[in-house]
Amino acid sequence: MARIKAFHGLVQQYEDVADYLVVYIEEAHPSDGWVSSDAPYQIPKHRCLEDRLSAAQLMHLEVPGCAVVVDNMENASNAAYGAYFDRLYILHDGKIVYQGGRGPEGYRISELRDWLNHYRQTLLLERPRKVVMDV
Repeated sequence: MARIKAFHGLVQQYEDVADYLVVYIEEAHPSDGWVSSDAPYQIPKHRCLEDRLSAAQLMHLEVPGCAVVVDNMENASNAAYGAYFDRLYILHDGKIVYQGGRGPEGYRISELRDWLNHYRQTLLLERPRKVVMDV
C-alpha cells in the first residue's frame, strides 16, 4: 500500500499498452500482528478466504481500473512469485519479461515505467503506416 498511488499513476499512464492485475496476498502488517505505524487501514490477519476477499476490496478502491484478485489461503501465488510482500512482474505472450526485486526494498515503479515506455515506443514503430498514393 505504501507505493499504491505511484502504481495507480502508472496504470493510468500506460493503460493503452498493458492490462494490470493486482494479486492480493496475505496482509503484510496485520492489525493483530506486526503493525505498521503508517498503515492506512487496520486489517487483521486473514483467517479465511472471506477475510482476504474483504481486504482486497479495499485494495480495489485504491487502484480503480485495475483488476484485483486474491491469493488462496495456502499462499500459492506468493510462494510461486516470491511476492512477500510487494513484487512487480510483466508477462508478455505468456512469459515473464520483467521481474522486479523483492519488496519492499526491491519494488521499483521507475523500472516498470521504463519497460512500459520502451514497449510503447516499440509498438509505435511497428504500427503499420498509412500509405497515401497519388495517381
